[in-house]
Amino acid sequence: MHLYSPEFLTGTSIPFEYTCDGKNHSPPLTWEDPPNGTQSFALIVSDPDAPNGTFTHWVLYNLPADLRQLPERIPNQDTLSDGSRQGKNDFDQVGFGGPCPPNGTHRYFFKLYALDQPLNVASGASKEEVLQAMESHVLDAVELMGLYGRANF
Repeated sequence: MHLYSPEFLTGTSIPFEYTCDGKNHSPPLTWEDPPNGTQSFALIVSDPDAPNGTFTHWVLYNLPADLRQLPERIPNQDTLSDGSRQGKNDFDQVGFGGPCPPNGTHRYFFKLYALDQPLNVASGASKEEVLQAMESHVLDAVELMGLYGRANF
């Protein structure tokens, strides 16, 4: 499986508009070659460099098995039109919360999971609840890492 964004490559800077300092929009993502038997996808975006431990920026799950891309600006609502559900991020909001490091440059991992079933988890779930529901159902996982550092904000 392969995950990429037309806006940034692994190890490069996430564009300003996808951060808290810009428009705070979710970036577009595309993936290819999920394993046979994939019944849904889940996406978790996190910052392991946060001062108080890993900070979760996005929890998105029950993405349809035939989906291969997310456009930018996914609305921050519990359930999307395709039935996908969003969980709470560590900003205590449903949906995407862009990179917003208090200092220095941080790494942001966009991790996509191919699952052998949809998850029986209500909208607004925490990352921990989603990870627990995914246990023993992950067929494959892939990640894209982008960087963001704030300049004198």
